[in-house]
Amino acid sequence: MRTREQVLKDLQTRFKDDIVDLLDKSPKRVYMEIKPESIVRVGSYIFKDLEARFNIASGVDARSHIEILYHFSLEYINLLISLRVKLDRKKPVIDSLTTEFKAVNWIEREMSELLGIEFKGHPEMKRLLLPDEWPEGVYPLRTDYEEWDKNAIRDRGV
Repeated sequence: MRTREQVLKDLQTRFKDDIVDLLDKSPKRVYMEIKPESIVRVGSYIFKDLEARFNIASGVDARSHIEILYHFSLEYINLLISLRVKLDRKKPVIDSLTTEFKAVNWIEREMSELLGIEFKGHPEMKRLLLPDEWPEGVYPLRTDYEEWDKNAIRDRGV
């Protein structure tokens, strides 16, 4: 069984050209920013080789870029690793992790329709949350979102 220190050293050595920044926040939490083009390679390694559990991914419009955090738990060392990628806000495109594990399917669909992220290689990129009449290219979790339906009352979410 590997220790926390061994896992982090392995990741930093193995993916030294992929890592943009590493924040060792606490004994139970690490944030690792990686290049967007590295997501499949690094995410797959953490999931398959390190036997981590994929928890969830979260996306946010940070105004200057679109950011995704992929959260993985390594329960055998009580460590949560969050992979951070920053995407071009004007064209947020990244490879889908569904090619490596199915658990990411629905959250990628959700981020696609709510933030406008394109997940290349996703096998089933269809709507998950928004109604059919919702217009294409309108993303409700973007900071520049403008209400398109003047009759809508949006005080209880989208």
